[in-house]
Amino acid sequence: MADPKGFLTTGREVAETRPVAERVKDWNEVYVPGSLLPIISKQAGRCMDCGIPFCHNGCPLGNLIPEWNDYAYREDWSAASERLHATNNFPEFTGRLCPAPCEAACVLGISQPAVTIKNVEVSIIDKAWDSGDVTPQPPERLSGKTVAVIGSGPAGLAAAQQLTRAGHTVAVFERADRIGGLLRYGIPEFKMEKVHINRRIEQMRAEGTKFRTEVEIGRDIDAAALRRRYDAVVIAAGATVSRDLPVPGRELAGIHYAMEYLPLANKVQEGDFVAPPITAEGKHVVVIGGGDTGADCVGTAHRQGAASVTQLEIMPRPGEERSTGQPWPTFPMLYKVTSAHEETTELARMRSDGASEQGPSCPPGGKEGRVYSVSTTHFEGDEDGNVQALHLVEVEFVDGKFTPKPGTERRIPAQLVTLAMGFTGIDQSNGLVEQFGLELDGRGNVARDADFATNVDGVFVAGDAGRGQSLIVWAIAEGRSAARGVDRFLTGASDLPAPIRPTDRALTV
Repeated sequence: MADPKGFLTTGREVAETRPVAERVKDWNEVYVPGSLLPIISKQAGRCMDCGIPFCHNGCPLGNLIPEWNDYAYREDWSAASERLHATNNFPEFTGRLCPAPCEAACVLGISQPAVTIKNVEVSIIDKAWDSGDVTPQPPERLSGKTVAVIGSGPAGLAAAQQLTRAGHTVAVFERADRIGGLLRYGIPEFKMEKVHINRRIEQMRAEGTKFRTEVEIGRDIDAAALRRRYDAVVIAAGATVSRDLPVPGRELAGIHYAMEYLPLANKVQEGDFVAPPITAEGKHVVVIGGGDTGADCVGTAHRQGAASVTQLEIMPRPGEERSTGQPWPTFPMLYKVTSAHEETTELARMRSDGASEQGPSCPPGGKEGRVYSVSTTHFEGDEDGNVQALHLVEVEFVDGKFTPKPGTERRIPAQLVTLAMGFTGIDQSNGLVEQFGLELDGRGNVARDADFATNVDGVFVAGDAGRGQSLIVWAIAEGRSAARGVDRFLTGASDLPAPIRPTDRALTV
């Protein structure tokens, strides 16, 4: 145990964020650089090294959290990095992007604020990169077997790295112009700077993984050709079909899926554009969808100079503490304030105080910009076909469906609308599913067996393409588990770890 009294003597302390007025002027990560390291050893010392550490259960990767907490407390960063990498290929991704179901399952969290597991994790891996502890791990010998991985998101990258290290020759195919999938173009720079992806890609190249960009399987290469060339195929193409909002006015200009809007902002940071083709500058922005992707749209709009940003959510406002219906150690649906929402509040205050002529006006949703229990009825356009306003109505959940409340209709200005309502399944428009002859399950995901194998011999599926829309930590766990299935298919046996089964689900109620 790190510090036997740490959970009694030390309170929870998280990373310090940069002032809003400063950070909305750039695209760097919102946290103060280096602010974690001075406090993280004591924070790791709050871990109680439980006899039954439920944080293991909360994390689908089975991360050895008490072990690397102990090493972090003792500032043995090399040992901490080794234990961290034992179960997670990319802790710098999860340490920044995962919503931390491990913290929801922390035993200390029953009666106190949970251990800052995410902050400890990201401190360990950042220290490991700085000290040179993260090095390529090429295989000692090659198997002579070849594997194609379709998709370079977290599931595809995890599967590729595991299979490369097992001695197979792996090529990753990505339809975009850069490797990373949604990590590259769906996550804004202020949440994760792309240097973290780039250096992992270079590590994987040094280990022997090959990467092919701007190649879409089903269009540029058909499935039959891919199967002839490779001994096994892993489909990790994600669940990239965005959920639409079929209401009157949807066809108006200025209404975009989140995944049409966010990638263009990231491409500016990559140097592809001087200014994004879709921008929030000077506009009243409405984000439909209250999840993390919606919050990413909010933060992006702030940095582009939106006049106001309002986020709409059809569900009621969650509580700030666990309800009796969401007991520990389940992952609760709680009200959370992201860095983007902090910015909405602070920028509105600055505007009202006259402190910043550039700050956005107070959004129609109030200073935090969020409106709950509402549904969009229709969009209103101008004479040129551009969206100008959104009409909504308050709703309540009655008899299993959302029912409008009479007399609650209202109109809010909107010159840019982003739809961030989640994803419905794997893209079938490119022919990938049809050409492989893949069977789908009842939810429209690619069906698989206990080894993550599809109905087609030698073809496997990992990540959101098989699970449906999920978290980054589940994607990495899927990639690692599918890699074991592929390795066993190719060689007859496998020593690779498989942290989850295809049927495993998060502990919720």
